[in-house]
Amino acid sequence: MTQSRLDLFVDRMVSQRACLDHAARVIADLPGPVFELGLGNGRTYHHIRHILPDRDTYVFERAIASHPDSTPPDEMVLLGDVYDTLPQALERFGPTAALIHADLGGHNRAKNDIFARKISPFVEPLLAVGGLMVASDRMYFDGLVEQPLPDGAVEGRCFIYRREV
Repeated sequence: MTQSRLDLFVDRMVSQRACLDHAARVIADLPGPVFELGLGNGRTYHHIRHILPDRDTYVFERAIASHPDSTPPDEMVLLGDVYDTLPQALERFGPTAALIHADLGGHNRAKNDIFARKISPFVEPLLAVGGLMVASDRMYFDGLVEQPLPDGAVEGRCFIYRREV
């Protein structure tokens, strides 16, 4: 039997929290900013700010439409299409991100997969050695290694990748 949409949503939320909490522990001693790709309502951004309060967290978004409690300051937003803002971030920051989180996909898994394949080469060069990428969809990287999920995460609802060299 397939899951209800509510169950799928709950699995995604529980998995995001478990993976982000795990990532925060893993990168605790690694310098570098956090990049949040896609703000949406701002729930995961707000959680990242809660678990990594001293870390610079930059948000990549087309247009800000988040809850007021979850809206980043203007100077922490890279506004525009990710195909433009990710290369700009690479020029500005280099490969320094300790954590990149992406929940960019919609509800169509086939479209999400196409988007993940297109965006992966733009994301990969931003991650520092030892840095983690947490994504709601499978990504396609040449130099990042998929990591096991932490306790509490649901297989297939979140993915973690690490730059080892």
